[in-house]
Amino acid sequence: MAPLDTDTIAAIATPLGLGGLAVIRISGDAALTIADRVFRPAGTKAPRPSNALTHTVHYGWVVDQSGVLDEVLLTVLHAPRTFTREDTVEVSCHGGPLVTKTVLAAVLAAGARLAEPGEFTKRAFLNGRLDLTQAEAVADVIHAQTELALQAAQEQLAGKLAERINGVRDRLMIALAHIEAHLDFPDEDITPDTQEALQVRISGAIAYLETLLASAREGQVLREGVKTAIIGRPNAGKSSLLNQLLGRERAIVSPVAGTTRDTIEEVANIRGIPVVFVDTAGMRESGDQVEQEGIRRSREAASAADLVLHVIDGSSTVAADDAALVAEFAFKTRVLVWNKVDLAKPTFPSDGIGVSCITGEGMEALKDAIAQAVWQGDAQGSHGHACINARHQDALRRSHASLQRTQAALKAGAALELVAFELRSATAAIGEIVGKTATDDLLDRIFSQFCLGK
Repeated sequence: MAPLDTDTIAAIATPLGLGGLAVIRISGDAALTIADRVFRPAGTKAPRPSNALTHTVHYGWVVDQSGVLDEVLLTVLHAPRTFTREDTVEVSCHGGPLVTKTVLAAVLAAGARLAEPGEFTKRAFLNGRLDLTQAEAVADVIHAQTELALQAAQEQLAGKLAERINGVRDRLMIALAHIEAHLDFPDEDITPDTQEALQVRISGAIAYLETLLASAREGQVLREGVKTAIIGRPNAGKSSLLNQLLGRERAIVSPVAGTTRDTIEEVANIRGIPVVFVDTAGMRESGDQVEQEGIRRSREAASAADLVLHVIDGSSTVAADDAALVAEFAFKTRVLVWNKVDLAKPTFPSDGIGVSCITGEGMEALKDAIAQAVWQGDAQGSHGHACINARHQDALRRSHASLQRTQAALKAGAALELVAFELRSATAAIGEIVGKTATDDLLDRIFSQFCLGK
């Protein structure tokens, strides 16, 4: 792993745009010196940043050669009690894009370098403030769209996932130490008792990795959301259903069939799950070329969706088109939604949910059904206690495969060198998750996905 860059870095840590405040973060050995160059404290006895006590806030102005740039509050944070474990200064200025960029430009002119995406968090990792799973959780906290997603990210940030990963890695390290001890003393064979203990330890690790891998889908759901297509015949109430689920008027609703000509996507929080609803054009035979294209896109959206809500007009006899759609998307995870129960009380299958998009009747039951379909019957789930991401999943799978080969080699009485090789591979793959065996390329790939200023 490459040594930590000692440059002092700076970036805007808040979103660009109009706002009451913006924050410019400065981190590195020269942070306080740079702050001395650009900050003029108010009051004749006020200390310069380099002489200020740690974790204190100071009122004054950011200046350059042209004069005063903005009235600010400046926070001084001495290492190691900072996010990066480096000396850090945070400048709170007014939140307009121009003034924020002007203050940042003054800081860069005074000796700081513009931070790369995710570089503050990368330094926190390299300085031992966070492990790699916690560093990734910083981004997850920022991007969380629901309470469950935020809970999952916060538990990972608190080190819950790292605790589990380090626990299984420690057990594998103990097993590896036993085998390498026998490699150092080749005249001493592994006793049956010792071999049995190693098999038990490895079997336990395999089972534990399988438990972690089982949470992969949950992590994907909470981080990326569930793509849910709302399909049905024209005027079944698809757009009205979308508006009800969103709690606002997003889609145009009209009694004229074929109003929706293209797909509309919106995210809603359904029982803590970020659900990406896709409102589609009504599926029917049509001679209108524009409508035909909308219907083609609707079928594409339904085929690609994780979940389908099939809306049927429950106030009239089920049409042949609805039966055809039921058959066409029988392979999808879906919920049948019988709309317009305020007009009639239809008899529908036990797996259907009756709703009224006018009165809101049945909406809570529908939300429950969506959550149940997403969690595939497990309405509770672990909900983020160990929600692994795609990178974790890849490392766990490689470790799992190496452990299975380790177990097979031990049972077959293979050379201990082969057993040790596979066990080392398994341990290294596990170590990648928390960053103990991470390469520079891996770190660059992870932190390049972060926003500037984080």
